[in-house]
Amino acid sequence: MSATINGVLGDGPISGLDEPDGATMLLQFSGEFADASTKQRIWDAAEEHIEPTWNREAGEFTLGFGLGEPYPRGQLNARAMAGWVCTEGAWSRLFNEPNLGKFDEPTVTGVDFPRVALSEARWDGTALHLAAHPQNAAVTGSSTTVQITNLVSTQGWVMTRPGGETSALTGEGDHVNAELIVDNRAVVIRRNGSS
Repeated sequence: MSATINGVLGDGPISGLDEPDGATMLLQFSGEFADASTKQRIWDAAEEHIEPTWNREAGEFTLGFGLGEPYPRGQLNARAMAGWVCTEGAWSRLFNEPNLGKFDEPTVTGVDFPRVALSEARWDGTALHLAAHPQNAAVTGSSTTVQITNLVSTQGWVMTRPGGETSALTGEGDHVNAELIVDNRAVVIRRNGSS
């Protein structure tokens, strides 16, 4: 009913986007409940009200919501961005079909955030795929070391870089160390003998 009232389901203007709480709710729900074209229509209509800002030096993309505040509100941004990244039904699947197996899989720790973010950190069952994304241009090409924990053994792990060169990783206590180049290119880490 409210989608009809505020114009989401019609062809006219969408109302309620000029108010931060209403805009946030609508944007968040667009990811969960809207088809792709309706979601795009909502985000297009919201853009003039939500003040999208890309601070390249800080490496941050935020929404100001017209509040005129020096720092963006984290809760509003987090909820809106959940709507941006989620596809239809994804939010409810997080709660109704949780991936509990991830707690038994290799885990990356020690990320030098915010200088470095991981644009990819995915375990496919035999290998860990990692890509270190730079905060800004000054960080691009530098190196960073992360730790990989939750391993059956810290022996025999190797990393393959994008060019195909492979290097052995050093086990230390309960983890292995992996030195990554901060270039947003994926490396593959696996145990010797895994394919």
